[in-house]
Amino acid sequence: MRLKSILGVAAALLLVAVASNAAVSRVVVVQTSDAAAYVKAIEQGKALIKAKGGTGAIRVWRARYAGENAGAVVVAIEYASLEALAKDEVKLSTAPDLRAWVQSLDKLRKVVSDSIYEELVP
Repeated sequence: MRLKSILGVAAALLLVAVASNAAVSRVVVVQTSDAAAYVKAIEQGKALIKAKGGTGAIRVWRARYAGENAGAVVVAIEYASLEALAKDEVKLSTAPDLRAWVQSLDKLRKVVSDSIYEELVP
């Protein structure tokens, strides 16, 4: 009985360890009337984030076959783990220049959704 309990705890810890190592993407869908200006602003933000040691890989997409969101701009930020996303969030929220950059984006966009997706791993 004790062996089963130990094995159960070990299995649970293993699952938590695997889940914490799964890649994570933050996906922000926006409406913008000037996609080119928005992409340029995102590129400026990439440089700021990289200078602060940010680890997320940022890519910008336009939705084509997306129902009512067709034409929307999608920013995907991929992180190695949920922990890496959390660390970058702290950097983003505590650095005045990064906060100012995020606020400047509000002039160019309306956020439709902001989601976090975790990679499913076996």
